[in-house]
Amino acid sequence: MLGSLIATILSGEAQEAARRARSAAIAYAVAGLLGLLGAGFLVGAGFVAAARRFGTIETALAFGFALIFVALAIVAIHSMTRKRRRKAAASRRAADVATIAGVAAVTLLPTLLRGRSVVGGIAAAALGILAYGIYRENTRPKDGGPPAE
Repeated sequence: MLGSLIATILSGEAQEAARRARSAAIAYAVAGLLGLLGAGFLVGAGFVAAARRFGTIETALAFGFALIFVALAIVAIHSMTRKRRRKAAASRRAADVATIAGVAAVTLLPTLLRGRSVVGGIAAAALGILAYGIYRENTRPKDGGPPAE
């Protein structure tokens, strides 16, 4: 009875959260579309004003080069930050693996200590830690730097 009550509460909350997320996504999509439309009109008005002052061909060339420059700048910035994002993801993965290994070791410790071969279990764990240490010492990172410490 308590389980079904908890499930009902959770499913109601999940449905409400999904409804809120859907309405937020629709609102943001409409706002983004209207923002892009407004930016397009501003660019058009800027083009018309510049064309009256400098001429149509000159303004079209200037707008074209400016937009290409902005696009290239965005690509360059994205490629420069990609390496940093990859390093951050790798360090997060390493931390997650270390956490999982620690949790697994702590979880299995009572089982190892309860059995007859307590010494064998402890020796196996020590050998595993030693093997992992040797592996970490002898592997090089992908960038060709010194071995990991």
